[in-house]
Amino acid sequence: MKRKPTHPGTAFKCDVLEPLGMTVTEAAKRLGITRKALSEFINGKSSLSPDMAVRISMATGTSPESWMNMQLKLDLWFAEQKKIKVQKLDKAG
Repeated sequence: MKRKPTHPGTAFKCDVLEPLGMTVTEAAKRLGITRKALSEFINGKSSLSPDMAVRISMATGTSPESWMNMQLKLDLWFAEQKKIKVQKLDKAG
């Protein structure tokens, strides 16, 4: 089993907010979102939306794809943890 990928909110908090010494309130204001929305995101209670990825990328000079890829990896990891039963799609099925 692969290790659980880092939530993009955790990465944003550790790699952006903390090094800048910026509060959640100030960052939310600069991103044009509510403090609650940013708090839920950085605490892993909400997923990264495409809108949030674009806002973060514009504010940090990074790509929205890099942020969305973090969310995709996490979503896939959660999906792989489920005990899903499927049958192969082949002629024998």
